[in-house]
Amino acid sequence: MKIHWLDEPEEHDYPAAESYLTLLYSEEEARATVAELRVADVVSFKAKDIFRASRLPLLGVSNSHVDKNLEKIKDGRALSPILLARSQGGLIIADGYHRMCAVYLHNEDAEIPAKIV
Repeated sequence: MKIHWLDEPEEHDYPAAESYLTLLYSEEEARATVAELRVADVVSFKAKDIFRASRLPLLGVSNSHVDKNLEKIKDGRALSPILLARSQGGLIIADGYHRMCAVYLHNEDAEIPAKIV
């Protein structure tokens, strides 16, 4: 089953990323990172590589957000590309963690479009 993707992240993904990043960085650094994400090109990475680099636990279908994204995949509805930030400690999924988990559960070799800074 093919996973469909939007060409660009949805507008609401950027404030969500900034909100998360302010937990890790100062507000100024978070705002600057999101500004860079807005102009970054969309590239793609395998779900399994994003998962490994992020060092986050894999959420399962018992998570309602992961389950909703799996339903979108099954229904052929497009997902929003995810937003990533490189960090000395690994990879930060600034927005799209639940989408990444859903895609990984669907097919760990699937390509996930992302913006990365």
